[in-house]
Amino acid sequence: MWDRPDRSIIALVSTPGGFSGRTRAIPVETPNWNHVEPINTALRELIGVETSVLRLLSAEGGKVPFGGIVTYHVEAHEEPDHSLLEPVDAPEPDAEHRLPWARLGGPSELVEWADSVITRTGPAVQVRTWNLSSVHRLPTADGPVWLKAVPPFFADEGAVIKTVAAHDPTLVPEVLAGAPGRVLLSQADGANCWQLTAEQVDDVVPRWVAVQHALAGEPRLQQSAVPMPDFGLPETLTHGDFHPGNWRSSGVVIDWSDAVWGHPALDACRLMEYAKPELHDHIRRVWSEAWLALRPDSRPLEALAIAPRASRLHNAVKYQEFLDNIEESERIYHEGDPQVELREALRLVAG
Repeated sequence: MWDRPDRSIIALVSTPGGFSGRTRAIPVETPNWNHVEPINTALRELIGVETSVLRLLSAEGGKVPFGGIVTYHVEAHEEPDHSLLEPVDAPEPDAEHRLPWARLGGPSELVEWADSVITRTGPAVQVRTWNLSSVHRLPTADGPVWLKAVPPFFADEGAVIKTVAAHDPTLVPEVLAGAPGRVLLSQADGANCWQLTAEQVDDVVPRWVAVQHALAGEPRLQQSAVPMPDFGLPETLTHGDFHPGNWRSSGVVIDWSDAVWGHPALDACRLMEYAKPELHDHIRRVWSEAWLALRPDSRPLEALAIAPRASRLHNAVKYQEFLDNIEESERIYHEGDPQVELREALRLVAG
């Protein structure tokens, strides 16, 4: 049973011969709007051809980003049974900030690039697509390979991962290939760590602190828009979205495209924003002890006392950057997020 609202989808279908119409509303197996593998499965069963989801057009009902009736623009790779499609106006042919993978031919171009690097043993599977990333799972003889594309306002994920791997290769997936805005990554084994445990904190946090200590120095990336007092800790590489959903139970951390140069306490705060409250003291202790072991004169607990305000402001700036640089129809994913973060920052200051 899903603990979030059910989702139905309507697909506006473009084909090799042009725009062909829309499907009826059909149920899919996940409520998450940007999880599109079940959409392509449902469409294959309905119209009999392989498809790629290009972008979200509208959503009715549900609660962002789950549930309701969600309409997408979809590309069919062959001609479907047109009798299964209802006449409707075609989606707008272009829009400001439309990303390459949201355009006709975009997903196929990404897979063709990957095929120039690896040898697939089966069909490419489109797993996720939205305004912040496109993700495909590609089967190979050596196991799954992950093809990811991100917008130009994000960091070069492949370069960031290689920077981390130079100090701790067990902390990141292997980069198989990279190009501007795209990367091929090895499988990161294990499940996500939304149900974070103290043992997982003990495993990941000290290793990440050690890497941050090793990388401290002149900025190698865009800096965080929100500076804070250092308390004896260095400016360094920060993951940018260090929540437990980006941790794998194998000890690997994924999704490095939000990385910026900033105060390391930003990552500890992001972790506590998602971890259960009963783990917060443990996270503070493990994080502060890891830094004290490397920088005995630092004051990490003092940093953590004020860092939540900086973290919320950092989040607000990041979410506004999303809104300023993504297509209008997909702004629904992030509308109101900057205000939520600013209200939380004010609450922390007042409290």
